[in-house]
Amino acid sequence: MTARLSHVTVDCTNAFQLSEWWKKVLGWTDVPDDPNEPGHEECMIVDPDSGQQVLFIEVPEFDTTIGKRIHLDLRPRERSRDEELQDLLDLGATQVADHRGIHGPGSGWVILADPEGNQFCILRHPDEISS
Repeated sequence: MTARLSHVTVDCTNAFQLSEWWKKVLGWTDVPDDPNEPGHEECMIVDPDSGQQVLFIEVPEFDTTIGKRIHLDLRPRERSRDEELQDLLDLGATQVADHRGIHGPGSGWVILADPEGNQFCILRHPDEISS
């Protein structure tokens, strides 16, 4: 048996606000012909290049104090990890842990949280990874 990943779903308290934040982070857009609007309980965003999708869905019983079971790992497309990190912090991300240099100079990642506390990591750009 095999299956294809349809999309990633993120439980949240404000789907529109969180989808707007992640659109800025990823450079993604609303689904064509289905724009996200304030008050929408489900907001999908899509990568215009690959078609990958993330759905933000309001869950009334969502508890931000419970640990998350999945998170996104982001790899910069054009710039270094540290340049992306600064932009993410400027957009309102919160730094949770810093693992830069964990395996020697130039290695590691930084754990961040989005405005609702969902954690994600910013990894090194492929050009920063030595063979």
